[in-house]
Amino acid sequence: MHRRIIAPGALAAATLMLAIPASAASHTPGAPGIGDPYYPAYGNGGYDVSHYDLRLQYQPATDELEGTATILAKTTQDLSSFDLDFLLDVSEVRVNGAKASFTTSGQHELVITPKTPLDKGTSITVVVRYSGVPSTKSAYGFNTWHRTPDGAIAADEPEAAWWWYPSNDHPLDKATYDVSVAVPDGTQVISNGLLQSTSSKLGWTQYNWRENKPQATYLTTLAIGKFDITTGTSEDGVPVVNAYSKDLGDNDGAARASVERTGELVDWLSGYFGPYPFSSAGGYVPNTTTGYALETQTRVYYSPKQFANGANTSVVVHELAHQWYGDSVSLKGWKDIWINEGFARYAQWLWSEHEGEGTTQELADYVYDSHPADDAFWTVKPGDPGPDDQFDIAVYDRGALAIQALRNAVGDDAFFAILKGWPQEHAYGNASVADFEAYAERVSGKSLGALFDTWLFQPSKPAARAARGAAITGSAVAVRPKSWKKIAATNSVH
Repeated sequence: MHRRIIAPGALAAATLMLAIPASAASHTPGAPGIGDPYYPAYGNGGYDVSHYDLRLQYQPATDELEGTATILAKTTQDLSSFDLDFLLDVSEVRVNGAKASFTTSGQHELVITPKTPLDKGTSITVVVRYSGVPSTKSAYGFNTWHRTPDGAIAADEPEAAWWWYPSNDHPLDKATYDVSVAVPDGTQVISNGLLQSTSSKLGWTQYNWRENKPQATYLTTLAIGKFDITTGTSEDGVPVVNAYSKDLGDNDGAARASVERTGELVDWLSGYFGPYPFSSAGGYVPNTTTGYALETQTRVYYSPKQFANGANTSVVVHELAHQWYGDSVSLKGWKDIWINEGFARYAQWLWSEHEGEGTTQELADYVYDSHPADDAFWTVKPGDPGPDDQFDIAVYDRGALAIQALRNAVGDDAFFAILKGWPQEHAYGNASVADFEAYAERVSGKSLGALFDTWLFQPSKPAARAARGAAITGSAVAVRPKSWKKIAATNSVH
């Protein structure tokens, strides 16, 4: 046993501590992660963001980015400090006008300690001044900032924000956005939502974009370069903004022949999913070497490689379907990825049926028959695939199979009511696979637990196809639908 000796000075300090109000002593740091088991360090605890105002200046020649981010949020606990996810070099942080101290931690954490602790329920304004060269920054061995011959783009999943603005980087904390970027005259800026204004001064042009509906951080996008921009309005009245790099080469025609149909496809999807949920639609095709497409909110990112073999409206349908399933209704945790990818894939099946190139049932039968029971395809559980298999093809194809099985189990009337009602039930919010199952049961009046377990959670091939009517184990192998080649060409998309 060691006897503890308290010096007079320490005794005085202890007495002083007793005089500190208990409320101040209860303030603790916000968690460095939001609590997602797939990505424990992503997002942060202790606050909820309502709006990001980003004021940036970018020099394409050197990839130098300077910025001031103003973040409006409210604390959800008594906070002594809190984190933002960020990689660039910070010069100053203020919280409610007062300078705050800051440091970095881990791979991508900016730790901020305000001058005075923050009580739970406090509205806060956080201002972060920063600069850096995004292409030189990496975390976990990768970089999601993509240089182009005339600029750069930010578009990736599940993370992309760290390279250009500080954030609470998880879909659970959605917010509205103002993105204002100054670039040298002759260079253009594309982002989410609608362009509010442009202005030029002393050789620089400033673009001001606004997304007025809640948006997940990974769905924010920034494209800087030289574009041909087209604008229009869909037949149902949705503004459409598309952009194409001026150096797409041979892929230019096919890209335009696909993406220029955005307005038509938004209106078509509205027939299945309900009114389009945002103020604008569109997409952009920059000159990048990446192979994927991404459902960045209102302004879809497409790789030129998606159009290397000609026009492909199927990829446009996939990404636009995400505007309802993934963007308006976002996942609660990354394990809920099926709600994003299964339904976007199923939208491609619906488009195939619409085009007379194979029904959803024919596609389901073909997918089922294409994978023997010992295929690793069946070991991936779309309802909780794990971080390593989050974007495995099974999440898409087996995920769409599950949706066809649901359709056959509840009947078309209930199924299409579910398809259209779900995005309205959870509009601009977050939901889980369990939430969807509960909703489908409520609308259909059927118990669906066994069906969802079989198609989404069992690491084995279901005993029978997702067949209409009685279960079929049939020996005949399904014929490959005409649309399959176009659908398979989109296997690298998100």
